[in-house]
Amino acid sequence: MSSIDTARERSGQVRFWNDPVKRGLALQAGLIAFLLLVVWAAWSNMMANMSARGLVFGWDYLSRPASFAIGESLISFATTDSYGRALVVGLLNTIRIAVVGIILTTILGIALGVMRLSSNPLLARLVSGYVEVVRNTPLLLQLFLWYAIINSLPGPRQAVHFGPGMYLSNRGMKVPWIEWSPTLWPVIAALAAGLVGILALRRRLIRKRFETGDAPPLWPFALGLLLVPPFIALAVQGFPTTFSVPELQGFNFTGGIELSPEFAALLTGLVLYTAAFVAEIVRGGIQSVYKGQWEAARALGLSSGQLMRLVILPQALRVIIPPMTSQFLNLTKNSSLAVAIGYPDLVHISNTTMNQTGRAVEAILVFASIYLTMSLLTSAAMNWYNAKVAIRER
Repeated sequence: MSSIDTARERSGQVRFWNDPVKRGLALQAGLIAFLLLVVWAAWSNMMANMSARGLVFGWDYLSRPASFAIGESLISFATTDSYGRALVVGLLNTIRIAVVGIILTTILGIALGVMRLSSNPLLARLVSGYVEVVRNTPLLLQLFLWYAIINSLPGPRQAVHFGPGMYLSNRGMKVPWIEWSPTLWPVIAALAAGLVGILALRRRLIRKRFETGDAPPLWPFALGLLLVPPFIALAVQGFPTTFSVPELQGFNFTGGIELSPEFAALLTGLVLYTAAFVAEIVRGGIQSVYKGQWEAARALGLSSGQLMRLVILPQALRVIIPPMTSQFLNLTKNSSLAVAIGYPDLVHISNTTMNQTGRAVEAILVFASIYLTMSLLTSAAMNWYNAKVAIRER
């Protein structure tokens, strides 16, 4: 090293490319500039090609009447409503299938993952066979299979009655449902207050367990907080809420809530397919826990359920959550296959909008941006949960 370089180091003057902070900032700025240049070039090329073909770019089509019907929606929709409202209907249908699918996939996947490690060889091999068959079969083929099975069910007059007010036919599933009225708002508020109380009580019981080594179980208090406040809210109002029970009238059922064949087939296919992957993730996470933890828990006299719930799963979560996040994202994105069986999700309605208006670029940008936002929100929620359950060294 020359005397000049030594003098510069002593004086705190370091060459630009020898400073890792400045060098990193320069490289990142260069990368951002390159990406912006690529985006600008692609945008300019797209606009030039659209102009050459007499096409225009804009969002004015969203306010035009859609002029097509949507068979299933969570909000009211008529053919005179706009394309923008139609996209909102598709978005809500996609969120509906994603939220319900993620909840059911988590429950089924964890159960299958635990059963995969069962000491009962028959149960373990049955679950192993299910996982291998489902994971190695195309999802689209499974959706067609479930759709065909549901459509082969008997009609409403010969519907399968499998519970009070519950019917299954080729028109879908009909179950009892609560009729909505403004009197439900106090009940919802009471339910939310109960959930907040459960979270606060859980933290208090955990703190007590750490301090004293003993604490009462949470579930009796949680059950009371979930049921008692809504019951009191209903009782104060004189129980105004009524149930709508399905009844056969003519050739179809009236009342209750209906799960269409398309929704049922899509939900069944997505849940069973994704749960097979989640089961393997859970199995790997459980097996990653050191054998000494199992032995120590058994030495303390914990039952199998307590061992799994209090010792094994909390440690396995740090291995399970990252890949499970990917499966939740895959389930949400795989819901776009609904177009193959006619469920009116975001992609299905976007395709109809694209065909009628000719605004292909705009329609693709809309549902691509929505899927990106949903994926980022799901990842953020799972990363937050991962940070909450991470094992911290003391």
